[in-house]
Amino acid sequence: QVQLVESGGDMVQPGGSLRLSCAASGFTFSRYVMAWYRQAPGKEREWVATITNTNTGGTTTYADSVKGRFTISRDNAKNTVYLQMNSLKSEDTAVYYCKRNGVPNFWGQGTQVTVSS
Repeated sequence: QVQLVESGGDMVQPGGSLRLSCAASGFTFSRYVMAWYRQAPGKEREWVATITNTNTGGTTTYADSVKGRFTISRDNAKNTVYLQMNSLKSEDTAVYYCKRNGVPNFWGQGTQVTVSS
């Protein structure tokens, strides 16, 4: 069955860095567009970044709020998508979710990122 398992969430000080991982299984990972979303307390889930599939060159796009600070990447050999987060701010505090775009979409269970001094 399809599984997405996020990891790497932690508590970090403002200005710090984290790398999130999302390990995929149960489907042909390289064929799918993958994305990261986040949901802060009391707010709606919001899109963070997307990386297209191998056939379309692995193109990346970012929300304006994270552009220049976050980098999405994928390793098709490891069936894993990453989110490198630098220069973290308190407003980046959220549960971060990995998503497989498709029919149907599929979500991981999330990993908590807390940015606090």
